[in-house]
Formats: sequence, structure tokens, C-alpha cells
Amino acid sequence: MLRISFRLWSCAIALSITSLCAQQQPENAQSGQPQVKVNVLNVCTPSADEQKEIAAALARVPKQPLFSADFEVTRGRSTLTDMPAMLEAGQAGHVAGEPSVASYVRIRHEFSVQALFSSVQYSFSDDRQSMIETLVFHVREPKDLIELTIEDSASSVTTPLAMLTAATPASRVRLERFGKSSVALVRCQATAEGPAPDQSLYEPLFRSASDVLANYRLLLGVKKIVPEELAKISGASRAKEPAAAKASKPK
Repeated sequence: MLRISFRLWSCAIALSITSLCAQQQPENAQSGQPQVKVNVLNVCTPSADEQKEIAAALARVPKQPLFSADFEVTRGRSTLTDMPAMLEAGQAGHVAGEPSVASYVRIRHEFSVQALFSSVQYSFSDDRQSMIETLVFHVREPKDLIELTIEDSASSVTTPLAMLTAATPASRVRLERFGKSSVALVRCQATAEGPAPDQSLYEPLFRSASDVLANYRLLLGVKKIVPEELAKISGASRAKEPAAAKASKPK
């Protein structure tokens, strides 16, 4: 009887331990489903630590860089079928159901002597609804920071030259970090759910980003290059129109 009771007692302990371990396992592991981690960016009101990271990255952008002899200028057209990546939470914007065509110009320069950044790429895009400027600084040896992006936009009711001459202020700053989620600050607008948030605390960051963007407009000569390259795209399109019209006529 003693042996039987000891065995039953041992089995009870074993069953209790097994049950406890099963209860401690996550539900996703029991169902065989992989765990999904979702990071939500607070782009309208970043935290104090995120503000410090943005300010530090902007401060390290060289004001008078030494460019190497190599550079790149490209132009083209791109069909947009998806929602643009620049439309983040808190930004107002309308995306049509039909694909739109955007003309773009890109300018790229390498830094010859710079501790942090290796290159800078400027792009200008016009899809006849909005014009967008994007300035991207790529880090030479990514450790914590991978790249810094500054962006602004304006309605296409004006001309590209007018937008560039007016020095449109930055409306978005984004840090891509190595092994961490991104950090972003966006000029947020009022929505149907409520009014625009108070972003007066972040005005120094927007102002600093706007100063960087204005400085690199001059350094990269975008006021001259962008209108000239866009005119070449328009000229090429007009040159194709007569041939297309001729082919459409009935014989």
C-alpha cells in the first residue's frame, strides 16, 4: 500500500508540473502561429528621447561638405499604383483609385571627407497633384543610424521653380535605425476625428530640418537642374504625341 501511494503521489506531482508548464507557454506557441510584433510610430508627438535623436542627426549634417568628383543626375517617369510611402499617420492626403504618373529628377553626390554620412540624394517628384522634395543622407558605417530623410510637399497648382524658389519648409523628418524601429516627426493636419495636434514644441526641429533642406538646394543646384530636367521629360512626351496621333487615324 505504501508503494502504491508513493507512486500515485509521484504521478500527481508530475502531472501538476506538466500542467503548469503548459499554462506558462504562450498561446501562439500552442497554436503553432508565429508571433507578430507591431511597432506603431508616434509621428505627431515623438518622445523626448526621440526628439534628441532627431536633433542630433540634423546637427551632424555638414553645412559646407566636400563632394567627390563623382555625381549622378537622373530623370524619368514612374507609374504610381500604391499609396505613397510619405503619407503617414497624421498627414492629410488624397490618393486616387486610378494609377497616376509622376515625373521625377534625382541628384546624388558622394561626400569625400565626412565622418558620419557617405552620400546625399535629392529627389523631386511631380504627379500633377502634388510635388514632393526628398533629401536622404546615407550613413557611411551604420551602427545606430542608417539614414536621415527630410521631406516637404506642395500642391501642383504652382510650378516646380516657384516651389523651389519659395523654399518650402520641411514637413517630415525620419531616422532609419539599425536593429530598431524608425523615428519620425511629421507635420500633422486636422482630420475628421479631431483638430490638428499642438506641435509648437517641435518647431525647432522643423526649422532645423528646413534649414538643412534650403542649404542643400543651393549646394546641389536644384533650382537650375530640376526645371531643366523636367522640361526634357515634357519635351520627350510632346515629341511622341504626333506619332501616336498619326497611328490612331483610320487608313
